[in-house]
Amino acid sequence: MAEILQRDGTWVFDGDALRLTPGRDRNVSLFRRTLGELVVPLGALEGLSFEKGRRSGRLRLRLRNGADPLLLATGGRLTEPHDPYQLAVEPDRHGVAEYVVEEVRAALLLARVPAGPLDRYLLPGPAVPLSVSAGDGTVSFDGERVRLEWNWKTEDAKSAAGARTLALGELAGVDWHPAAGLENGYLRFTVRGAPTEVPPKYDPNAVELWGFKKDPLMALVAAAVQARLPHPAAVASTATAAVAVVPPVPRPAADDHDALLRRLRELGELHRAGVLTEDEFTLAKRAVLRRL
Repeated sequence: MAEILQRDGTWVFDGDALRLTPGRDRNVSLFRRTLGELVVPLGALEGLSFEKGRRSGRLRLRLRNGADPLLLATGGRLTEPHDPYQLAVEPDRHGVAEYVVEEVRAALLLARVPAGPLDRYLLPGPAVPLSVSAGDGTVSFDGERVRLEWNWKTEDAKSAAGARTLALGELAGVDWHPAAGLENGYLRFTVRGAPTEVPPKYDPNAVELWGFKKDPLMALVAAAVQARLPHPAAVASTATAAVAVVPPVPRPAADDHDALLRRLRELGELHRAGVLTEDEFTLAKRAVLRRL
């Protein structure tokens, strides 16, 4: 077993998993403390590195693409204080950090863990129920439904309809962006059939974020929802398979439009079900229309 204890947190590797526990130091971010302990199985790891600095070093953990719904939901936009896959290492523990790195690397080689992407999550995502208040609203998620409630800072155009409840089955995705500079951030739920070009300030399916202390906690909600949506790689694989197994429609006679109209309806149903992407649907539809 390899273990490193720091004020920033404790990392323990037992050969099968790496356990990441945030520290109790007041400098540890609210996000990491709220997220709590993470257990990362060996099969989710891509690598571990240690970077030495003048005053302190830093352990950086790399996960395989698609292994963690938190990384997928945040898209690498979690800044250093909030990133649970980094650990600040004090100068007198640099040797211990290097030992942990060697132990993890040896285990990855021994287990022959591939470096490629995954089509299923190996981490469960944040526990539910969750409720976070930040920006212009409060978002709650119980594992099946998302509820958005507005506060006095919400634009009237968005709050006029009152609180919203979205079933998990209505959602096609979730998108979290932190505030950056003068640009506000947001947490947006992509609802099937609903427009997404509305600015978050006016979008009833989005919470606008202004860069305050609790804003990063909205990423926990995004990750919890992401963990319960179909894995993007699995969806892409299903769509590709569906396109591959559907044989092309033979060119009908000039006066036989029924087959083409049926084909258009079938393509529309596949698109609405999420099997075909917008681009795939457009290309297939164009090919059918050329035969009309």
